[in-house]
Parts: sequence; structure tokens; C-alpha cells
Amino acid sequence: MTRTGGDVVVETLAALGANTVFGIPGQHALGLFDALGRSDLRYVGSRTEVNAAFAADGHARVTGQVTPLLVSTGPGALQTLAGLQESAAASAPVLGISSQIPCAGLGGRRGGYLHELTDQLASFRDIVKHARVVRSASQIPSAIAEAWAIAAEAPNGPVWVEIPQDVLLGPAGIPPVQGVSAVSRVLEPRPELVAEAARLLDSAERPVILAGGGVGRCGANAELLALAEKLRAPVVTTFGGKGCFPWEHPLSAQSWLEDWHTTEFLADADVLLVLGSGLGELSSNYRTFRPRGQVIHVEADLGKLESNYAGLGIHSDAGEFLRALEVTPREADGRAEAVVRGLLDAVRTRLDEQELDLEFDVLEKVRTAVPDGTPTFWDMTILAYWAWSAWDPRGGVQFSAQGAGGLGYGLPAALGAAAATDGPVLAVSGDGGAMYGIPELATARQHNSRVTWLIVDDGGYGILREYMTDAFGQATGTELARPDFVALAEAFGVPATRSTPESLREDLAKALAGDGPHVVVLPAVLRMFAPTHLENR
Repeated sequence: MTRTGGDVVVETLAALGANTVFGIPGQHALGLFDALGRSDLRYVGSRTEVNAAFAADGHARVTGQVTPLLVSTGPGALQTLAGLQESAAASAPVLGISSQIPCAGLGGRRGGYLHELTDQLASFRDIVKHARVVRSASQIPSAIAEAWAIAAEAPNGPVWVEIPQDVLLGPAGIPPVQGVSAVSRVLEPRPELVAEAARLLDSAERPVILAGGGVGRCGANAELLALAEKLRAPVVTTFGGKGCFPWEHPLSAQSWLEDWHTTEFLADADVLLVLGSGLGELSSNYRTFRPRGQVIHVEADLGKLESNYAGLGIHSDAGEFLRALEVTPREADGRAEAVVRGLLDAVRTRLDEQELDLEFDVLEKVRTAVPDGTPTFWDMTILAYWAWSAWDPRGGVQFSAQGAGGLGYGLPAALGAAAATDGPVLAVSGDGGAMYGIPELATARQHNSRVTWLIVDDGGYGILREYMTDAFGQATGTELARPDFVALAEAFGVPATRSTPESLREDLAKALAGDGPHVVVLPAVLRMFAPTHLENR
């Protein structure tokens, strides 16, 4: 058989180290999927392109590796945009490869092609780190290697490559791909900035560290722990940074970023070291954070560096900075640990005043049912909002859609992660977000994925119901008719359990111990904890 441009694509992906790809075929992409069928790459197909993008995102996050996403032109490509926006916001290295109309029609020169867009690439430029159109088979290895390297370098993020139909179907014209490589730039800090950061930290009386997702993505958890213990500095983790610092460590101030006590704790630091976080809306408690001391901001995304708060800006991968930083060890006198205990006691006291026993009980039962080290994926739902602040990852990693905030992330992202691990994976959705993921029950069954999907059924868009009621006195458009989720799952051949708050721990534990997919439905109306004191905003 004559090798085609599609073969060049899959040969390049394999040479770069890919082993699993996600996506959905389409007419213009048939040459690519035909070649995929002749390769050793594992293909995990979804039922919609946005869910395929979420699945690739989940796989990329749990592995830390560039993950290919293969789709077709026009509607297929455009449906990936919500998933790629989440990958961009959360720094997940997804390599999107889309087919295109034949070369003769690119740029609207001829018109009349199926799925044609005058400038499809324009839809992606403001979302991905890098976008390119390939016009010949000989360009494919270098174009994909270039995109791969850009996706993998700090800050990680999605990239996009388009290949016309006739290039995918046409003869390769080059030998089989073997020697291609993708070398990512290492983003090291400037030494004079590291020295100044060390000077500031050594002179600080109340140093605090705010650790973001960039710490975990670069594998610098051990370096963060070592620094905190040398400085005797409390560590607060952002919602995206959950898991990069031991939750129950005496210096762990945990993640209650939407509580005013934590906001004030961060503001009161005389030196606040921010690692791998842009200090955006959520991490700054909706812009109410007002630092009174010196901020040291270490961030790989140059556009985010000092964009929200002034300070000593250090453009660097968080891990490279931590490995370069040398500070003077301090005596462990117990003062920092006492401050942390006082903060967490104050947070819990405020929560205890709000009669949230059901919410704490449900989250604790989920936590005790999930084996340590299990990846968890959370949709935009009230239980996830609780988990941002209160979930103890215990050796696993908590991933959520809070980067871009789109619905439907939980199940497809968990399916992507399940393709990379033998153990169980947990997905959590509300009934509103669950409706986005229902088609992927077929994917779960087809691949026998070890994903347990917890659906908290409160009859609508629960978090929006709360927001609108608080703001306007009533909610509009938030109440939903929904299916019998248990019967629906069973129609897909996926076992399902209708649970209660009392039986939730046992029901989830049994589902997670199974060797395939399982749905657990919890009918319950959960409440959010009250926001930070409004008079302080």
C-alpha cells in the first residue's frame, strides 16, 4: 500500500512518544484515521468533539504528557473550542490536529466545499499557544514536532495543526518518519532575580507561600516542601495547585481562598512568594486580596507576570526557580504552625455557624470512599466548589473545570485519564452538567473504563440557582427536567446505583472497586458556604 500524508502524521506522533490519541473521524479526516488504523497508536473515540477535547485534556493532565486530539474540519473542529479553552486556562498540553478542505480551496479561493470556513485557523488563534496550516506532506513532521515542543514547554498549553484533505490522502513522498524530535525550551530564572528573592525571604518575619498549579505541573512538590520547611513558611495552595503540598502538614494552610480569613492571612505576609499562579479572580478572592507586604511572583506565562499585582516578577518555570533558590534554614520554633492552626480554626468556626452539616458529611463520605492516589475530575457543580476549598487529594490529584468554567468536563476528562491508568478514576457532576456527558456512557462501556461517575441530582443548575436567588431574589432558567439517570446508565450497559447521604460511602466504595464503569446518583440539594464578608470587598 502506498504511504500517505496520514501515515506521516501517525508516524510522527509515534516517533515523538505518543501512545494514545483521542478524537472523532470526519469526511476530510478519513485519510488520517485510515492511517491510524494501520498504526500501533491506541485510539479512544468520543461521541462529540467537545468531549473528545475534554478527554484529551484529562489524559494530558494526569500524564503530564502532550496528548493528540484528532478531528475533522468545520463543525468538528469548532466543537473542540470549549475543551481547548479549558486546556489553555489550566495549562494542559493538548495537540489538536484537524483536517482541512483541499489546498485549492484554502482561504476561500474556490468555495463550495463541505465544512468550509474562510479562515478556520482564525477561530483557534486566540485560544491555543500556536496554530499552523500544513500544505504538503513534507511539512508534517516538522510542523507537528514544532507544535509538540511548544505545547510541552512552560507554560504548558494546547496547540493546533491543520492538514488539508488532499495532503492526508496523497502520497507521502518522504521516507518513514524515524528521527524527528521535539525539544522544549527550559524556562530558567535570571540569577540576579533569584538572589533578590532569596534576600527578601531571608529577611522576612512572616513569609507565606501561595502555590499554584505550575508547581505540580513541573513536578516540584518535593522542592516546595523543602523550601517551606527551611523558611518555616505556611503554604496556601490555589484550587489548581491542590496536591502539590501535603494537606495535613503542620505548615499547610490548605485552600480556603474564598474565605476572608485566608485572604487576610495572605495580605498580612510581609513577603508573599507566589509560585506558578497568575493570582487571578479565584486565587485573589474575586479581587478582594490587597497585599500589604512584598510580593515575589514566579510565573511561566509572561502575560500573567505581575498582571494583577505588582511585585518582584520572575519569569520562570516554578520548578527551575525552586531548584535555583537557596535560603537560610530557620529554627522550627512552632510559631508558624500555631499561626496555621489559628487560621484553619477561624475558617472552620465561620463555617460551623452556617449549618452545613450535610455538605461536610457528603464531601467526607466521598473522600473516605475514594482510594488514596485516585485522580478525581470535577464538573462545575456545588460539590466541586466545596472540593476546591476542602478536598484532601491524599496522593491523588484533583482536576476541575474551574480554569474556563464550562459545563460537561467531569466524565469525558475522567475517561481520558482512565486510558492512562489501571486504577479507578472518579468523575463528579451535577445533573445539569451530567446531561452534557451522557453520550460518553457509550464510550465508557465500549472501553470498559474504570470510571465511577457521581451525579449529584438537585433538579437544576444548582450553583446558578444560588447565585441568582442571592442577587435577584429569584432564579430564572435554572430548573430542569431530567431523566432517570440510573435507568439511563443501565440502558448503556453501565451499572448504576441510586444512593443516599447515609449510604454514599459504601455505594461509592463498591463502585470504585469494580473493574469497569459505574454511575452513582445522589439525589440531594447542597448549599454553598457563605462568601467572604461583603463589607470587606
